[in-house]
Amino acid sequence: MGSRLTIRTPRDYRFIRDACSYGYFLLAPNVWDPNRKTLSRPLNLADGVATLTIAQPDNRRGSPLTVTADRALTRAEQGQARRQITRMLRLDDESVADFHRVDPRWKRSGKARLFRSPTPFEDIIKTVTSCNVTWPSTVNMNKRLCEVVCPAFPTPGQMARKRPATLRARCSVGYRDQRMVDLARMAVRGELDLDRLEDHTIGDDDIHQTLLSLPGIGPYAGANIMMLLGRYSRLAIDTETIRHGKAVLGYKGDERVIRKKLEQHYAPFGEHRFRSYWFEVWAFYEGRQGPAHTWAPRAVASAFTASNLK
Repeated sequence: MGSRLTIRTPRDYRFIRDACSYGYFLLAPNVWDPNRKTLSRPLNLADGVATLTIAQPDNRRGSPLTVTADRALTRAEQGQARRQITRMLRLDDESVADFHRVDPRWKRSGKARLFRSPTPFEDIIKTVTSCNVTWPSTVNMNKRLCEVVCPAFPTPGQMARKRPATLRARCSVGYRDQRMVDLARMAVRGELDLDRLEDHTIGDDDIHQTLLSLPGIGPYAGANIMMLLGRYSRLAIDTETIRHGKAVLGYKGDERVIRKKLEQHYAPFGEHRFRSYWFEVWAFYEGRQGPAHTWAPRAVASAFTASNLK
């Protein structure tokens, strides 16, 4: 018989809103069920992989989450599962009220938390798979990484042992193969200190420079990983951002001009500028596909970018 956990949530927390708030909730090994309103995924725990299913049964803000596992979890594993779920769902985010003060547009809806992975390493690799590629390819890369390397997503140790050529041939990661293995090996050797990245006593500039020094991490990836670390002071500008500047904000000019206008537009939101930007983009997606918690993952996997949401 599997274990069952209850996890308390902040008073404002609403699972279907906050779990379905960023595209990574659609990437393997996450499985969102829009009918049952549950999120399932395997996690790497002390005694092996366990698949957990998360729900908020009465759908009321602030009500507890129920978590069911497909096997019995030891007390230590229960603690690990709670910590990973807390990170994924940002249950310990204490900056929500400050964000709503800076950008009150989102206070009524309660939007503030952005879904992320159970570990920073998974977020880093997922970001690498999202660079210079279409969304369906990102979906496929993550699916194959879970099928080939580890169903709960590769740990640094597991990925470090893989040959780059194996990742390229079997996971369709293309030129990212060597960079992904290098990142994993750096994490194993301690050259990439994942705990340090999440230490909020260290300033954003310092962490940003650390990220930009890593293989395969450029300006977009660095800013996106910053957000996933709970640091929202930088915009992750890609083609979707440029599209947003043109189509929603009405900016004209070449990409360089639009980038400058975007930076100026979001500057007043200070430490929360990524959130202010992202929830505008998310509103665009939901305006065409309906609320994110109703999305059928397979359908959205091929229709997630603006060009397919017209």
